[in-house]
Amino acid sequence: MNGKCILIVDDEAPIREMIVVALEMAGYECLEAENTQQAHALIIDRQPDLILLDWMLPGTSGIELARRLKRDEMTAGTPIIMLTAKDAEDNKIQGLEVGADDYITKPFSPRELVARLKAVLRRAAPSDNESPIEIGGLLLDPVSHRVTIDGTPADMGPTEYRLLQFFMTHQERAYTRGQLLDQVWGGNVYVEERTVDVHIRRLRKALGETYENLVQTVRGTGYRFSTKS
Repeated sequence: MNGKCILIVDDEAPIREMIVVALEMAGYECLEAENTQQAHALIIDRQPDLILLDWMLPGTSGIELARRLKRDEMTAGTPIIMLTAKDAEDNKIQGLEVGADDYITKPFSPRELVARLKAVLRRAAPSDNESPIEIGGLLLDPVSHRVTIDGTPADMGPTEYRLLQFFMTHQERAYTRGQLLDQVWGGNVYVEERTVDVHIRRLRKALGETYENLVQTVRGTGYRFSTKS
């Protein structure tokens, strides 16, 4: 076993069983829940390293549970992969906007699931550099995983946090969307480049009027983080 614990939340037992077999063969410990109530109890009690969360669940939906978890400071950093039969682009965007780290459409192969799960866990791994980074009144503290703006805590999702951390440690250089996917999303080829634009917009909103201009659009290339106009 690799020590990582995965919570599988799906109301269909055959799907849970298929996922458990694939993940246990890959060395993961598995927990199972068939609804959001069971899932929340396991999350609080066992603190899984990652949650595989079905969109459509009886009672409270998976997307609503994801929204609650990402708003709670205790669980905001727990990676979530949404599992769903919904493949429309607006559903994907909705899942990413509530803070989901990836999105897998059913049916999927066990190999694809394991590969993408590994990629999300790599992205969620703590950085070796634990020194706070400060630019003006913008402060990012890797130890507490917090961002403050002029002394006030910023409301920022985990993906936006990773994006800001990368930008603040790689200033004044332009990066393509593909390069940002490799660096921030861990080279997950299943995430579309347009996803970068969604999270750039969310990051700018979180930074507010004073600091949003630090994240600059480079026409024909992508984005850069710069204190120069």
